[in-house]
Amino acid sequence: MASLLSNEELDQAFRAVPNWKYDAAAKRLVRATKRQSFLDGIDLVRDIAELAEDLQHHPDINIRWTTITFSLTTHSAGGLTLKDFKLAKEIDDLLD
Repeated sequence: MASLLSNEELDQAFRAVPNWKYDAAAKRLVRATKRQSFLDGIDLVRDIAELAEDLQHHPDINIRWTTITFSLTTHSAGGLTLKDFKLAKEIDDLLD
């Protein structure tokens, strides 16, 4: 099982993913993005689903027409681990 990050480790990890927000109540990272059309959003979700499968770490994904919101947490650890920040960085690379 992945280990929860310490406060110091979290501070450092957040610097690498500045586009993500921390939802303290749910202990998760959150990022929303807007696409040109609904189908562009679906294509993005498909790309990220394939990435998540490769990493064996899966985001919660909320699709609202052209806005897609990704939420990351390591459920089995009860909060944020390096797995979340690795996937966040990989998602950022697809979005940027």
